[in-house]
Amino acid sequence: MILYLRNIVLYFQWFTNGNMEKTRKWRFSRKAKRTAASPIQKMRLQIIILLLSCILATGINSIYDEFKVDGEVLELDEFNFDSAVSSFDYILVDFYAPWCGHCQHLSPQLDEAAPVLAGLKDPIVIAKVNADKFTRLASKHDVDAYPTLKLFIHGVSMDYYGPRQSDGLVQFLKKFVSPDVSILTSDSAISGFIEEAGTFFPIFIGFGLNETALSNLAVKYKKRGWFSVAKNFSDDAMVLYDFEKVPALAAIHPNYKQQSIFYGPFEDKLLEDFIKQNFLPPVVPLNHETLKLLKDEERKIVLTITADENEDQSQNLIKLLKEAASANRDLVFGYFGLKQWEDFADKFDAKEKTNLPKMIVWNGDEDYFSVIGIESLDDEDQGSQISQFLEGYRQGRTEKKTVKVPLFMGLLNSVVGIGVFFIILFVVAMMIMMIVLMIIIRKDDEPQTVGSRDKVDHAGNSDPGSSLYGVETKED
Repeated sequence: MILYLRNIVLYFQWFTNGNMEKTRKWRFSRKAKRTAASPIQKMRLQIIILLLSCILATGINSIYDEFKVDGEVLELDEFNFDSAVSSFDYILVDFYAPWCGHCQHLSPQLDEAAPVLAGLKDPIVIAKVNADKFTRLASKHDVDAYPTLKLFIHGVSMDYYGPRQSDGLVQFLKKFVSPDVSILTSDSAISGFIEEAGTFFPIFIGFGLNETALSNLAVKYKKRGWFSVAKNFSDDAMVLYDFEKVPALAAIHPNYKQQSIFYGPFEDKLLEDFIKQNFLPPVVPLNHETLKLLKDEERKIVLTITADENEDQSQNLIKLLKEAASANRDLVFGYFGLKQWEDFADKFDAKEKTNLPKMIVWNGDEDYFSVIGIESLDDEDQGSQISQFLEGYRQGRTEKKTVKVPLFMGLLNSVVGIGVFFIILFVVAMMIMMIVLMIIIRKDDEPQTVGSRDKVDHAGNSDPGSSLYGVETKED
């Protein structure tokens, strides 16, 4: 480093004294004799070192000032986006459009959550990008709707599907900076952990379970659930969380008031299967939000369509579905009411005149299966009918059908997205306008044809309704 700085000094001498030959010999000959630096040279060296230090310090301070954790929402663009993402371990980015009403409602929620998240032990920074202005940056990150939220963890992005109110947003994001496995040593610690975890993610508590049994899986699935082990707990806790012996792993879904218990064996494969199967509750109430949770689900979905999911009869049916789900972990069980989601029910040919409840097995995409002879459930002994339905499905007594999707809107939603759709619509409109404009210009530039005497005479002797120009226009 010192030799490099001395080189800079000699270049400086070259420009000031014109001693080019001497400088060249010193720089390119390692065997050249090095003379002691004069006081003037030392002073020049000190000045250059000071200038370089100032430049370096200014650059570092400017970067720090631009990306400091102060509880404010950062405004990013194409020039500083990558630097911001690489500067923070956790950063939530809001891709918005100024004219978007939903974006305008979200903005104050982000402002309110930003200082709370910045104050965490491992701070989470909130930033925003005007995706309507910086379209190339938005396209790079697959933004086709506004607002789009993406969470970057150590530079790797994931879509954010959590709450958008400030308190729910904070609670959701705390999951990503929490310990991999929390150690709970009392009943109050268990209840406090569940309260702190919130309702969005499933909660896994190993009662009397060794921490090492969960540690690897907790790291692997940290983005999808809370993990803990309880070492000291009372008999009241066993009653409250409904397990009979230890060790036991409880999967709790506070939002749906559902839970499952696993008593082992706690081998890697079996334990991981139980955890993967319980990222969703045993029976999923389907709506627009929970449907997003099913997008990566590999299991088939046993779907029950009721007339009204809030009726007493439907609630009794849901209890029977929970019992069936606990015995058929290789399937996902879901339900919704025709009254609550008529459009979605229509995709499976369920209408007001359909005999409900209706049961099908859906692959989560375009195909679903009805079991021959058991397309709907009677009011009597529905538990036995559910068992017969599952038995018929496993034996292959099914009829394959295709989900009804409106051609245009289905294409719009599944292939291009609304943002791309409007771009295509704009391009098509511009092409039509250009074609029309070219036709008009071509007509204006086309010279008028002057007929010969014979043609003129013929035109003069023709019927009044015809003319030379009229015929040519008709030909055009």
